[in-house]
Amino acid sequence: MSTNEPLNPETESGFDTFDLHTSLQKGLSEAGFITPRPIQADTIPAGLEGRDVLGLAQTGTGKTAAFALPILQRRVKHQGKGPLALILAPTRELANQIDTEIRLLAKFTRIRTVTVYGGKSIRMQAEALRRNPEIVVGCPGRVLDLLKQGVLDLSRVEQVVLDEADHMFDMGFLPDVKRILGATPDKRQNLLFSATMPKEIRLLADRILLNPQVVELAHSAPADRIEHALCPVQADQKRELLDRMLAEEDCRTAIVFTRTKHRARHMATKLAKEGHSAVALQGNMSQAQRDRAMEGFRRGKYDILVATDIAARGLDVAGVSYVINFDPPSTPENYTHRIGRTGRSDESGKARTFVTREDAEWVRDTERYLGSEIDRMFFEGFEDEPIVVSRSAMKSKKKAASRAGVQQSQGRGNSGQAGREERPRGQRNGAGAGGSRRRYGASNEGGGERRQHGAGDAGGGEHRRYGSGNESGGERRRYGASSEGGGERRRYGSGNQGSARARRKPDGGGSGGAGAHSSGRGRSGGPGAAGAAGRGRR
Repeated sequence: MSTNEPLNPETESGFDTFDLHTSLQKGLSEAGFITPRPIQADTIPAGLEGRDVLGLAQTGTGKTAAFALPILQRRVKHQGKGPLALILAPTRELANQIDTEIRLLAKFTRIRTVTVYGGKSIRMQAEALRRNPEIVVGCPGRVLDLLKQGVLDLSRVEQVVLDEADHMFDMGFLPDVKRILGATPDKRQNLLFSATMPKEIRLLADRILLNPQVVELAHSAPADRIEHALCPVQADQKRELLDRMLAEEDCRTAIVFTRTKHRARHMATKLAKEGHSAVALQGNMSQAQRDRAMEGFRRGKYDILVATDIAARGLDVAGVSYVINFDPPSTPENYTHRIGRTGRSDESGKARTFVTREDAEWVRDTERYLGSEIDRMFFEGFEDEPIVVSRSAMKSKKKAASRAGVQQSQGRGNSGQAGREERPRGQRNGAGAGGSRRRYGASNEGGGERRQHGAGDAGGGEHRRYGSGNESGGERRRYGASSEGGGERRRYGSGNQGSARARRKPDGGGSGGAGAHSSGRGRSGGPGAAGAAGRGRR
C-alpha cells in the first residue's frame, strides 16, 4: 500500500495526475492508494505512453503498481481477445502477489487475470487460459510448458513485464525467457523492473529494451528505514543468540533465513516445540504447503517464518519486525533482498545477520557491494572475534593479490572441462575432474565449483554462490552448476560432464549447445559454437 491512513472519498488522489480511467481511480481509492511512490511517479507516465521502461528501485517500493497501472489502463481502453499482457516472475509466491494486487486495482473493471506456475494442475491452468484472459502472470518454466503444448498463445501480446528480472536471470531462467519472448510479437511494450541491476544484467536489458525510460532510485543500499547490523557470534552459539533475539520486546514477528532447506525445516519444528508459533517455507514443500505457510504468517497465525532464499524476493508481508539471517545470504545482492522483507511500505524494521570468522570474505564482498561498512552489534556472552573489514583492508588485500600474480585464464580445467581460473601464477589447474578453483574453495571431483561455505553433499541439492547445497536434488541458484549436455551456462556456473562454460550472455554458446537467440526485436545473437571450450562470446 502507498499509505497507512484512510482515504477520504472527497480527497483528490495524487494518482489523478495520470488521468487514469475512472474504474481504476475507484480501485486505487478503495485500496487506499493516495500519493504515488517515487518509482510509480517516475515510470507510470512513460508506461502509459507505451514506452519501454527500466525501473530500478529497492524492494518494497511499489514496483507492482508501477507496471500494473499502465497495463490496466490500456486493457480498459483497448479490449480484445487475450492474452494481451504477459507478466513473468521468478517465483510462485511473487506471481501470486502480483496477481492479488492487479485484482485489487482492477476490482471495478471486467479485466481477467490468470496465474500459471509449477506445483499446480497444468490441466486446470490450461482450462483457464482457454477463456482468453487479458493478463497472464506466471513463472517462465510453466509458461514455456504451456507454450509447447499449444495451450498458451502469445501472438496477440502487446505488453511484457519482467519483474524481479535479476532474480530470474540468476535462477537460470534466461533461456526460457528468451524463448517466451520469441513467441510474442516483435512490436510490443517491454517493462523491466528489478531491485538490483548488475552490469551483466544491464547489458542484457539493453538488448531487450528499445529506448527505455530509465528510472534508477537506488543501486544497492538497504532502505534508510531498515536498521541493519552484523552480529559476530561463534557458530555453536547461533541458536542461543536467536532465542535471545526472538525474546526482544519489539520482536513481534520475524523472518529467519537459513542456508539450507533441511535447517529451515528442522529449526521451524524445534521452535514450534519450544512454544513459538513458527512455520517453515522452503523448496521441498508442495505448493499447497507453501501457500498455507504464507497465508498463516500473513494472517498472524504464525509469528515466525523460517525460510530459505525462496522467500527473499517479492515476499510482501506488512509489519515484519525483524529479519534475522541465521546464515549469511548466498550473495551480497541477496543481502539487500533478504533484509528488505522488513521496513515495507515506509514502515521501520530491524535486520540482524549472524556472522562468524568464516564469513569474513562474505562481509568484505557485501560491504564493498553496498559501498559502506555495516554496523556491528555485540551481545554479552556471544562475541566472536570482531570481524572488521575496513576499506583500507580491502585495498591492501587487492594489492597483495595483485602482487601475488593473480591471473584469469580462459583455458580448460583438468579432464577437458572448460572453465575460468583465478590463481597465482604457477598454481595447478582445478582439482580432480572438475571445473575451476576459486577464492572460496577448490572444486571437488566430478565437476562444478565449490564455494566459500563448503562443497555440496552427495546428490546435489540447492546450489549457492558461496556453497552448494546438501542431499537431495532441488533448486539451482545463481552460480550453481548447470546440468549435463551443453547449452547455455550461467555466469560462474560450472557445467557437468564435458560441458563448456559460457559467459552469461544471451548468445553465449555452451558445449554441444546450439546457443540461443536474443528475443528483443531483431537483436539476435549468433548460435553458440558446438563443443567450444571456454567462454561463449558474442
